[in-house]
Amino acid sequence: MITKAIRSIRSKAARLRDLGRDNSAVAMVEFAFSAPIVLGMGLLGTETAYFTITHMQISQVAMQVADNASRIGEADVLVSRKVYEDDVNGTFVGAEKLGDGYGIYEQGRIILSSLQKNTGGGQWIAWQRCRGAKNFASSYGVEGDGASGTSFNGMGEPGNRITASQGTAVMFVEVSYTYEPITPVDFYGDTEIRYTAAFTVRDSRDLTQLYQTTPASPVADCDVYSADRPA
Repeated sequence: MITKAIRSIRSKAARLRDLGRDNSAVAMVEFAFSAPIVLGMGLLGTETAYFTITHMQISQVAMQVADNASRIGEADVLVSRKVYEDDVNGTFVGAEKLGDGYGIYEQGRIILSSLQKNTGGGQWIAWQRCRGAKNFASSYGVEGDGASGTSFNGMGEPGNRITASQGTAVMFVEVSYTYEPITPVDFYGDTEIRYTAAFTVRDSRDLTQLYQTTPASPVADCDVYSADRPA
């Protein structure tokens, strides 16, 4: 009996020694500790890359709208180009195509302003058109601002104002977009991405008004907040 008990104790002791030397589960334990860190770094890298690409895309949208708006108008080289509401709508459609996949009008808003000189030599916003569901108003003025006098100094940040020259116009664009994260971890939150762009009109343009086609085209009214095309 005593001999069997001793053998049993020795066997258990041997098993305990073998267990102490067993490292077969070390990798699993290490992985359990490191997995959250590796996963977090991977998610952060993915989110940062997408955040950067989105910034670049919104910037490109602002540039494209301003550039296209500076070129629109009827193709008649003999007279100053007339610009129609339909031309402006087409510019917004171009932005929709470029921002496809980002929900540019569902999560953002584009404001296009025609900055010109008034009869008194001051700056004014002759017309302004908008599209997008986001509740965002122009930071630099609305249609009709500066219609007379010289108190309106142009559009843009103080110290870096954009102004129009006599006889031409500047197409000034503001884009505001609410960024939504693509990973479960909210690294950047619902960050607002904002860009502006400005291009001087390329050709001789009729600056008196925006014209209408027959039948009339929809007007991209700035009092309407919708992702849909103006109706």
